[in-house]
Formats: sequence, structure tokens, C-alpha cells
Amino acid sequence: MTDKNCVFCKIAAGEIPAKKVYEDEKMLVFRDIEPKAAVHLLAVAKDHFKLLSEMDGERAELVKYMLCKIPEIAEQNGCKNGYRLVINQGEDAGQTVFHLHIHILGGEILPW
Repeated sequence: MTDKNCVFCKIAAGEIPAKKVYEDEKMLVFRDIEPKAAVHLLAVAKDHFKLLSEMDGERAELVKYMLCKIPEIAEQNGCKNGYRLVINQGEDAGQTVFHLHIHILGGEILPW
């Protein structure tokens, strides 16, 4: 399922360019345009849903799949010594694009 007005759905459909580092039938990973670390990637589910609270069993399997793929993708993109994963949920948490995505931050020692 996609949302015609969602920027991440448009990136996944190839309508908006992005610096992709990984893509398969379930997910897309690309470089954040406003990086907060030396390496800042966004892992985006191709199935559009906004929040973890909207997960059903199928979507939970999708998130599990993404979490299993991230270690290899992170290491291949400069995060050999570790990385941080962030999933913002809602406006108060800083979520600005309401399509589930996982920030992958690393490539340097990260402050807390």
C-alpha cells in the first residue's frame, strides 16, 4: 500500500530522487538529506504505515525483516564500529514524515 502524498512513497516509486544505498521488494535505504551524523541513512518500509501502533502481524514481520537487514547495510556504509537506530513516533518525538522509517546513525562516536 502506498500514499500518493507521502514523500517516502514517492522516493520508493522513483518519483523523487534519493541517494539509495540498498533496495529490495520490501524496503529502501537511502542517505538522509539533512544528516545528523557522518553516516545518516533512512531505512523505509515500502508498505506505507505511519506508526508502530498501526502494525499488524504482516507489518511486524516487515519491521523484523528490516531490522535483520540493517546490520549488513550499516556496516557496508561506514558503520563498522557501531551505529544507532532511531524510530521517531509522532510529532512530540520529532517525526516529520509520517511513514514508518528507521534512522541509522554512525560513522563517528555519537553523543547521547
